[in-house]
Amino acid sequence: MQREVRAPGATQGAGVRPLWLVVLAAATAAGIAMGLRQVMGLYMKPVTGHLGLGREAFALAIAVANIVWGIAAPFTGAISDRYGSGRIVAMGALTTAAGLLVMQAATSEMHLMASGVLLGFGVAGAGVNALVGAVARVAPPERRSSAVAALGMGSGVGILIALPYTHLLIERLGWNSSLAVLAATSMLLLPMAYILKGRPAPHAGDASQTLGQALSEAFRHPSFWLLNAGFFVCGFHVVFYGTHLPAYVADLGLPEWVAVAGLTVVGVGNLIGTYLAGQWGRVLPKRYGLALIYGGRAIVFLGFLFLPITATTVIVLSAMLGLLWLSTIPLTSTLVATFFGARWMTMLYGIVFFSHQVGSFLGVWLGGVLFDRLKSYDAMWWISVALGIFAALVNLPIREQPVERLRAATATG
Repeated sequence: MQREVRAPGATQGAGVRPLWLVVLAAATAAGIAMGLRQVMGLYMKPVTGHLGLGREAFALAIAVANIVWGIAAPFTGAISDRYGSGRIVAMGALTTAAGLLVMQAATSEMHLMASGVLLGFGVAGAGVNALVGAVARVAPPERRSSAVAALGMGSGVGILIALPYTHLLIERLGWNSSLAVLAATSMLLLPMAYILKGRPAPHAGDASQTLGQALSEAFRHPSFWLLNAGFFVCGFHVVFYGTHLPAYVADLGLPEWVAVAGLTVVGVGNLIGTYLAGQWGRVLPKRYGLALIYGGRAIVFLGFLFLPITATTVIVLSAMLGLLWLSTIPLTSTLVATFFGARWMTMLYGIVFFSHQVGSFLGVWLGGVLFDRLKSYDAMWWISVALGIFAALVNLPIREQPVERLRAATATG
């Protein structure tokens, strides 16, 4: 018999929905939103060439998208926790389409900035950060890690499809017309918004907690801040790599397909890595899993400094990095639920995600700045190595236990 979504995992006014349907809709929405976000690196060279701008200008626009995403995440999370995920996914669909159309019509750097703002709001409404709570609320605690991993795997499928899909559109239609097709593609988010609509039902032990009380509790929790520090590094790594790899590969004189293949195998590896992270989180300490992920990334980035860079090298290193890509999400997000419960999880994870996006902003923008100054990405590879080691170490002291409020509610329940 299929598991059905009932209180405390039900949504008020939306009827009873099977757990698999909620997870599938959330994973599909995240796959579309994250896939469209991931392909922006394919537009760096054609857009900057068309507008006669340096890479820093395009990198700054993508950095703006990432910081807007991060700033908006706690607010979209609070709306999701209070009113349900449907309305913010619909908002994400509309603003994503608008951002892509503004980029298509851009004639100046300011237009790119406006596009970045809209794209940031789009992924804040429909990306993984906005949907972890929707999944965590309906999954029982023992299945929460694997359910959120399914959400991350949906993102990986989105990346896997979006990159060759966008590359084909650019090849057949040109970069300008391809953006219009991507805007139309973003409308596929609307049916997912309909499935995810409905106000969340109360949860035992935290139903009476206000938003202000939730924030106060989180801000006093040391492990919450350690989680923030590690996730900052995650954002720095993935957005720098995803945005700058196509230009890096082109600078080395390698064919364009190498970057597409590299980012595609990131998506393939991500499916495996996210699944394994979800299973790890069910039986082993999540902090150790996070430390291994960040330490592994440092090793991969050393490969770009010390190995001869060929098409094979790029694809192999990308595959290794893919195993460590979004595998941080099920471990990080379920730690938030472990600490504080599911009631305000999306909003609290949104705060952790803001730290991620500050790292994203610095990773993509600093990559453009340092390349324009040094004509090389070597400095960025070294910075990425150092940050990977830092994140591995900062996750180790995390204490994986609920706050006193939840422990007391469990004892009395």
